[in-house]
Amino acid sequence: MTSVRFGGLLPQRRGRALPTPATPGELVAEAVGVRVERGPRTVLDGVGVAVRAGEVLALVGPNGAGKSTLLAVLAADLAPDAGEVRVAGRAAGDWPAGELALRRAVLPQDAALSFPFPAGEVVRMGRAPWAGTAREAEDDEAVAAAMAATRTGAFAARPFSALSGGERARVALARVLAQRTGLLLLDEPTAALDLRHQELVLRVCRERAEAGDAVVVVLHDLGLAAAHADRVAVLDGGRIAADGAPSEVFGEELLSRVYRQPVDVFPHPRTGVPLVVPTRTRRRVESPRTTPLDWSLTKP
Repeated sequence: MTSVRFGGLLPQRRGRALPTPATPGELVAEAVGVRVERGPRTVLDGVGVAVRAGEVLALVGPNGAGKSTLLAVLAADLAPDAGEVRVAGRAAGDWPAGELALRRAVLPQDAALSFPFPAGEVVRMGRAPWAGTAREAEDDEAVAAAMAATRTGAFAARPFSALSGGERARVALARVLAQRTGLLLLDEPTAALDLRHQELVLRVCRERAEAGDAVVVVLHDLGLAAAHADRVAVLDGGRIAADGAPSEVFGEELLSRVYRQPVDVFPHPRTGVPLVVPTRTRRRVESPRTTPLDWSLTKP
């Protein structure tokens, strides 16, 4: 199948100012005093968080805490009812969509397509914002590198709809990587993945941060967050309950309160990063009882 070339479909935009890489520690995105309401419910209430180049920031917390909503606000996909959001030093709402797409890439929870595009073409869609710019020439290399990083090259020609849930998740991540922006916003990228590919995805996040990108990732697995994130923001009831390094934030009292579930936190025996497990009472395993011999059945 012939690859889609966006340059011939979209207007020429070579006059646009292209983004420059941020310096390590530079503020890439920021939410200040953000409030989001949905009907009578306040989903986010006075939330503030900073996203910096060169770090992985994990958003964690129980279901309904506001993690995905905060990610959407940082992506400028959702305008808050109050507060301020800035991306690349500019109010999020002031960015034209095309300019914003050069500066941040978003991976939603659900990856769905109405047409049976081959997986390789889905990844190439991530290059659409660069059509008509000087970086359009990077398209082929960017797509190949993204598929190599996510181990998706083997099914590049298969229809996206025919892939398993985990394969679709990795192809969707490859699309985000191919976009080559300085800010990656990933909503539960490991939810459909097995153990091996969960580690693969978080290693890719670390590699992007070490290359200078800012990575924000919503996670449910606190062990993955502790092992791979530089910082974690713990959300609880639409507010930030704690923000800092996993070793500082992941304490038994805080996590037990936020998750409404007693937990134990202890250091990994080799790496020292926090391991978080639910508190469980020890289950007593009884030995099988010996059935008494029925002598009535053995007598002649």
